[in-house]
Amino acid sequence: MQEEILGGYRLLRHIVTGQTSQVWEAVEVGSGRHFAVKLLLPEKVDEEEHRNFLFHEAEVGRKLAHPNIIRIVKVERNHPTNAYFVMEYFPAGSLRLRIMRKEHDYLREKGLDILKQVATGLAFMNAKGWVHRDVKPENVLAASSGDVRIIDFAIAQRIPTGWSKYFWKKVKPQGTHSYMSPEQIRAEPLDGRADVYSFGIMCYEIVAGRLPFRGKSFQDLLSKHITEKPLPPQHYNPEVDKQFAEFILRMLAKKKEDRPRDFHEVLMAIRGMRLFGPKRE
Repeated sequence: MQEEILGGYRLLRHIVTGQTSQVWEAVEVGSGRHFAVKLLLPEKVDEEEHRNFLFHEAEVGRKLAHPNIIRIVKVERNHPTNAYFVMEYFPAGSLRLRIMRKEHDYLREKGLDILKQVATGLAFMNAKGWVHRDVKPENVLAASSGDVRIIDFAIAQRIPTGWSKYFWKKVKPQGTHSYMSPEQIRAEPLDGRADVYSFGIMCYEIVAGRLPFRGKSFQDLLSKHITEKPLPPQHYNPEVDKQFAEFILRMLAKKKEDRPRDFHEVLMAIRGMRLFGPKRE
């Protein structure tokens, strides 16, 4: 596909491939400006479900103009060979890659600022009436400078308001098993506190170097989200700051009423915190 021109964008370099789509660095032929293009994999092009997810992701993203949320530039529904959308080109790997590479110095230096930016973006998204439902390191792009973009709104969901709270139709739970809140697993009506839980899991993983819950099966893992109390992050990394560790456990409360009420409260709380104590020799 390299050097193919798709709707006025020349595909230059493959960035990443997911289960149903791929992302390319592209240059706009007319202007020479660089963008990223997300399109369906060839074998998924004709599957309506995956097209709908792609367009849903794009349309939600277009409504969320914020410095910490990836900017969607164009949505193309009627291209003869593929469905795709164009977004800003943000040349940074995911936070997942930095965790996997054990970039401890980077996370120690930039980690708190990265989390503040993620929380700021999610506060905006929730305030606009959306729950992300898939907050995890893979969906956070983190540049070397520490600048952040939140990505992937394929399963973002409207926060029910008014009468819709009482006429909620249960559907199959969606999300990434390791990060799903108890109410998300139960397919209950969601608000921003579901994202707070997932954000708390991500915070735990950053400072502890592992997830709070592991399971022998998907069902076992989901059960632990609902019933098992996580060990304090210091159990896995004694350098984690005690105050921050306690706040993580509050974000991971089983009942959403026991968590911070929204990301504004999260931001107020972590503003004066640090992730780690002094380095141990």
